[in-house]
Amino acid sequence: MSPANGEAPADHIRAGGGVVWSRWGRGPVRILVVHRPRYDDWSLPKGKADRGESDADCALREVREETGLSCVLGAELPSTRYRDSKGRDKIVRYWAMEPVSGTFAPNAEIDEIRWLPVGEAMDLLSYDHDRPVVDAFEPPAPG
Repeated sequence: MSPANGEAPADHIRAGGGVVWSRWGRGPVRILVVHRPRYDDWSLPKGKADRGESDADCALREVREETGLSCVLGAELPSTRYRDSKGRDKIVRYWAMEPVSGTFAPNAEIDEIRWLPVGEAMDLLSYDHDRPVVDAFEPPAPG
């Protein structure tokens, strides 16, 4: 990452995403994982930044586009860096996010979502690089 602005160098794909969390009553915190039919995988919601878009704005937009949920940003979580399916170097910045409105509707990119306790979400994730992001997420205390 460039020390000047915290964003990926120009020759990398920039992306943003979220660990979207919620708690129902006194139950455990649950996080949202998404299924992408194109890849038949389970991952965290994320996507590529538009030109001139900040990484945080990208993360909020991509989560909203993929899940239908408008969220507020929480703490920044660890970034991931990997080669995408086209062999490009990709850096994804993640934030904890809490939904404030919206409803999921299956779409071309995401056909299913699951709200799972953190441990179950970790087991379902298809990619090892997603696990440290979830592992770094610290659920807020109830109340």
